[in-house]
Amino acid sequence: WSARTPRIVYASISGFGQQGPYRDRPGLDQVAQGMGGLMSVTGPPGSGPWRAGIAISDTASGTFLTQGVLAALLARERSGRGQWVHTSLLESMVNFMDFQATRWLIDGEVPPQAGNDHPTIFPMGTFETRDGHINIAAMMGWKRFLRAIDAAEIEEDPRFVDHRSRLANRAALQAAIEEKLRARNSSEWVVILNDADLPCGPVYAMDEVFADPQVEYLKLSQTVEHATDGPVALLRHPVTFSETPTRIAAAAPVPGTQSREILEQCGYDKAEIDALETAGAVAMQRKGSDW
Repeated sequence: WSARTPRIVYASISGFGQQGPYRDRPGLDQVAQGMGGLMSVTGPPGSGPWRAGIAISDTASGTFLTQGVLAALLARERSGRGQWVHTSLLESMVNFMDFQATRWLIDGEVPPQAGNDHPTIFPMGTFETRDGHINIAAMMGWKRFLRAIDAAEIEEDPRFVDHRSRLANRAALQAAIEEKLRARNSSEWVVILNDADLPCGPVYAMDEVFADPQVEYLKLSQTVEHATDGPVALLRHPVTFSETPTRIAAAAPVPGTQSREILEQCGYDKAEIDALETAGAVAMQRKGSDW
């Protein structure tokens, strides 16, 4: 492809990388979650591996590849040449392990499961209230937090005198905090704790997410017309550009409808495209069919 179109930027995602002993293995998100270490740190302590509720390595690899393509396009402006940019589910998943990976690389510590608590800071996590649960970063203002929940006795308890003590007595401190929090509903605590300048928020189901006033204000979805499905609501790009606003121009095309156009732009003639289609190397939408 580079001989035919030297300025082309070609992008690929694989399961495990373009080279190495696993290069030919099939891959998918849950396999990458397991091999990248995510399932070993997700879920309640001692409960065995848990997958994350989204296809996180798929999203991570797509995001990294997009960044790579943008960088390659910038490089092309300087060199005049395109290049092959590639990543994999495994590479992206390991990179997304972030500070958990660093705990092993720098400190030689194998991170355990921590459930809904922050792995290294406490109290910071999910707490039970009268009508549900709430996420609270209490350590962002420990004394303000205790005043907000009216828990002077916790501050005076020698088991919780400093950060090391609070880490060592997680279960007891969690119980003491939740005893206080069960006095009110989650929505009440969100107001009280935000007034105390403490990061906190409810734990939503998906329908509640899109009913939240802030999510509604941000207009995180956009309705567009799909060729076969009619109006569909899609997630918008979550970055705002002050000078060049983004929008979703159209729904995703029906698979195969743009294959010929793309190949023509890459320099293939009709006979070559027909040969690729005959060989099954590219997908073309056929009249009266879904593909």
